[in-house]
Amino acid sequence: MNANLHQNLPVAAAPALTQLFAAQHQLSRREVDVPLALRQDRLRRVARLWQDHQARLAEAVNADFGLRGERLTQVADGLVLAGLLADLRRHLPRWSRPRRVRTPLHLQPAHAFIARQPLGVVGVIGPWNYPLQLTLGPAATALAAGNRVLLKPSEHTPRTSALLAELVARHFAPDEFAVVTGGVDVAVAFADLPFDHLFFTGSTAVGRQVAAAAARHLTPVTLELGGKSPCIVDASCADLAGAALKIAHGKLLNGGQTCIAPDYLLLPRGREAAFADAYRRAVARLFPHLAGNPDYAAIVNARQHERLRVLVAEARALGARVEDASPSDWVAPASGPAARQMAPLLVWDAPPAARLMQDEIFGPVLPVLAYDRLEDAIAHINARPRPLALYWFGDDAAARQRVLQGTVSGGVTVNDTLMHIAHDGLPFGGVGDSGLGAYHGETGFLRFTHQKSVFVQSRWGMGHLLYPPYGARFERVMGLIRRLL
Repeated sequence: MNANLHQNLPVAAAPALTQLFAAQHQLSRREVDVPLALRQDRLRRVARLWQDHQARLAEAVNADFGLRGERLTQVADGLVLAGLLADLRRHLPRWSRPRRVRTPLHLQPAHAFIARQPLGVVGVIGPWNYPLQLTLGPAATALAAGNRVLLKPSEHTPRTSALLAELVARHFAPDEFAVVTGGVDVAVAFADLPFDHLFFTGSTAVGRQVAAAAARHLTPVTLELGGKSPCIVDASCADLAGAALKIAHGKLLNGGQTCIAPDYLLLPRGREAAFADAYRRAVARLFPHLAGNPDYAAIVNARQHERLRVLVAEARALGARVEDASPSDWVAPASGPAARQMAPLLVWDAPPAARLMQDEIFGPVLPVLAYDRLEDAIAHINARPRPLALYWFGDDAAARQRVLQGTVSGGVTVNDTLMHIAHDGLPFGGVGDSGLGAYHGETGFLRFTHQKSVFVQSRWGMGHLLYPPYGARFERVMGLIRRLL
């Protein structure tokens, strides 16, 4: 690792990154057993950090995005985070207990159990799109499992990252939980540390780089990535207006900058005009006005805004039809906080060669593809990398089952969008290009836990009957064991 990286390393009230890691690592080896009371206390401190500073945190997020209202942050970040923290605190005593394991007859009267222990030091690299939920959520889960945590939030939300560093330092000792801020060079140095587990949320391309860096230390990783999550409207969907409203909400929440947003829509051929009308009315209901509306987030920065503009322009040049679905009175502002707000667009018949149909969109642009048979829609999905999420709207249970059984995705919401992430009992994560590993609930707790096998031999144990020298007695014992198995 290049030592020069640490000369300009901005760490709030903390020493250099390697020293921070070393302090956490040493204590994790010295204080292996982390009492339940201390874990619960750390969770309470994370909850207080959020509860006591919601307004300041939302203000920092708003400043980073240019426009993202406090209420939007309460829903988009706070609701899932609060639910996750409550679920951790409620179930932690049960999850932390050793698990008794049935002992096979031929090994009795010994007994066995699984001890659940902290891994040690967990690194968390967070994204910019939900800079509170997707940083504090994994960090809190790792703390619940008894680990120490280093968090690297995104450089694309610098005000939020700086405030997180300040607040975490106020509530935690740096050898418990600390935040490291900085740019790409810091992230590279961070990923190169020999963590006991490294948790990353971001793009598939960067996820590959993080996995490669972690592999040098055999560090296990959780990769929460993205991809092109499909949404299917089935021919049996009678309430097209209701479906359009839920699709619009899932697509446009946070200005479309959501890893599990519907990335493209598969629609029965012949329903295009009806859906376009329903979608426009849904947008108008959700956002009666767009310009300056804090409920409709701006694109996070000029680079991302330009990327989206280029994707749409390229699709149009390749023959796609682009339709503005925004309220009729909306005019794109030329400057000010709302300058990076982007109109919600429907894109019809974009060719497969268009990057809009290959790259994750991460914006308020919804390509729509018509299909003739449900099997065609399933085949389209299966011909592409496995998505993080899949959405299905309809009333035919048999058709729904064909989609559920015939496709593989990280998660599914039926007759709605996004909602599976809010269910604390459901694991959240991707598969293939959309991610590796899952968290939330007990799945998340176990993700950051070492399950140690413990076998306790009885004084009456008969294992010596299998010791050499092997002869007639050994054959009799083995014959008995074979009958018992």
